[in-house]
This record gives sequence, structure tokens and C-alpha cells, in this order.
Amino acid sequence: MNKYSVHIRPYVEIEFEKANAQLQLGDPAQAFIHLENAHVLGQTSTYLHVKAHVRMLKWSIIQKNYGEFLAQTIRIIGATTKTTIGLVPIGNTGGANVSPFKSMPLSVDNEKIIALAKKRVNS
Repeated sequence: MNKYSVHIRPYVEIEFEKANAQLQLGDPAQAFIHLENAHVLGQTSTYLHVKAHVRMLKWSIIQKNYGEFLAQTIRIIGATTKTTIGLVPIGNTGGANVSPFKSMPLSVDNEKIIALAKKRVNS
């Protein structure tokens, strides 16, 4: 795992934990928002990128959302094969509701987290 991945991973894992908590509370929509945040934060790490899509796939199974299931199946393949060569649209939230090729603006919070992780790499 590269240095950036080491520094961003705790933030990604927090988003996964928040997603789990929201599922336990019966709020799958809020859970998916946390999975999207995990995706945005971890998408430049192959491991974290694939993990985010696998978690989205599991969410789609629980929710019986077959469109999301199909999209995540395809995106797992893309994340596995394209992340290492840098083919990731920054800011893309990773769900079936957006093109897998579309870059998107970062939220203020995610922008701060990414900047902090990058700063730690360089210090």
C-alpha cells in the first residue's frame, strides 16, 4: 500500500463504520452516502477503491437494488484494472446514478481530508 493509501485509509474506514451504523439504524440512503464518501476518499488506492465498490455491491444486495448491483459488478472490474494506471475520475461518488467516467467536485470535508493525507505523505 502506498504512503497516501496508508494516510487516507483511516478516513475511509470511518466512512465504512458510519455506513454500517446507518444500516443498523434503518437508514440505507444515509449509509450509501457514507459509502460514496469512502469511495471518493479511497479511489486512488486500488485496494480501497475496490473495497468501496464491494461494500456498495453488498449494500445493493441488502436493498435488492438490481441496477446498483449490476453497476457495482462492472465497477469492481474497472476499479481493479484501471486504478493502478490512474484512470479514476476524481470526486466521482461511484454509484450507479453517475457515469463511471465523470469527475465531480469534492465536498469541502473530503477536500480537507484528502489535503491532510497528501500533506502527511510529504512530511
